[in-house]
Amino acid sequence: MDKNSVNWAGPMPAVTTPFDRSGALDRPGFRANVDRLMKLGATGVVASGCTGEFWSLSLEERKAVYADAVAAVAGRGTVIVGVGCVGPAETIALAREAKAAGADGVLVLPPYFVKLSDDEIFAHYKTVNAAVDLPIMVYNIPGNAVNAVTPALADRLADLDKVVAIKESSGDWNNFYATMITVKDRLRVFCGPSSVFGAPAVGLGADGTVDCFPNVWAGCLDIYYAARDGDARKAESLQETGRRMTDLFISGGRTLYPATKAAMDMQGFPGGGMPRAPLQPLEGEPLKGLKRGMVELGVMAG
Repeated sequence: MDKNSVNWAGPMPAVTTPFDRSGALDRPGFRANVDRLMKLGATGVVASGCTGEFWSLSLEERKAVYADAVAAVAGRGTVIVGVGCVGPAETIALAREAKAAGADGVLVLPPYFVKLSDDEIFAHYKTVNAAVDLPIMVYNIPGNAVNAVTPALADRLADLDKVVAIKESSGDWNNFYATMITVKDRLRVFCGPSSVFGAPAVGLGADGTVDCFPNVWAGCLDIYYAARDGDARKAESLQETGRRMTDLFISGGRTLYPATKAAMDMQGFPGGGMPRAPLQPLEGEPLKGLKRGMVELGVMAG
């Protein structure tokens, strides 16, 4: 396999995993959100990733999310599902469940919590690569995973035969661009924080974007299309809104994933609902401030 073995491209939202007030999966809400995003112009979805609160899901819940993502996309685009675990055995087991569910690929982040060397991270991916039958998208998000996929490590991973893409979510432009120019001839490169620098990333050759903000704002999908089509004025305007929205969602006592779900609920979108502990739902001034900010940004009616 290589980058030409898959047709992955365009804006593929990182979708939320909704829970009801009892803490159970809201499976109809999940499917409805995926369907809505596909109709808005998404080229696929990434499910059970960080936005999907994968760390809070049991094996059975992950399997349900995989099946629901495939059913909701219904052949209209790409389905990539997160299978990241600390150990390779669990990662491989989830990748096999993803294949059984009909997913197109798996998102694999480095082992998390324990600090590893590049050789140890590479060994993890090599073991997973040898045992799975789906294309792999490497997931670089060191702010969450502790361990980073540096450009030099991405270069090594690109030689593994199942690795066909990378989701570069470091939030560091220099790291993103260095990774892209290192591996773009072998891997499909997706910009993680497209709300921050998706337009320049796509303009310089990124294959697509993966971001949580399409769940609350269709303009985050349009960043990709405006940049791809060379509409610099529109891309600039959308990027500015995305940057300001990012700051809004992680300030004033807010954390990203509960704020995303709260913003979905405010707009009557399916797929929001409660986050799982240790995340807490927004209330009081953080919730009021989020609503004010959304209105001021012009992405929600007052």
